[in-house]
Amino acid sequence: MKILAIDYGTKRCGIAETDDMQWIASPLTTVATEKLMDFLSEYLRQNRVEAVVIGKPYREDGSLNELEKKICRFIETFKKNYPSVRIDREDERYTSKMAFDAMITGGVKKKRRRDKALVDKISAAIILQSYLENRKK
Repeated sequence: MKILAIDYGTKRCGIAETDDMQWIASPLTTVATEKLMDFLSEYLRQNRVEAVVIGKPYREDGSLNELEKKICRFIETFKKNYPSVRIDREDERYTSKMAFDAMITGGVKKKRRRDKALVDKISAAIILQSYLENRKK
């Protein structure tokens, strides 16, 4: 069974997934936020998913930013539609910067690093990898 991660945003959401053994997190795609439930419906129909990890948008001072209200509404809708799929949360502070740094380290050209969709799906993979590592502890 896979674990899916969502880097939830107002315009688009980055999506990442694990392999079936839940060892490795990989960027999957980016979906327009208004089409997220449609994407998840299709994905969940085709894949066995144990849990969905959604980034928790903390500010540097430890408080939650305004996006959290929208995320909570999304989670309520998701739980109504998919009560058997567990929802977990993972701190997403600095994931966009980490994704950008990973692209630089990986040799991604400057023009491609400006692609916000690429940053979002890499951020989702970082959220998911962090979740996997914290779960081992």
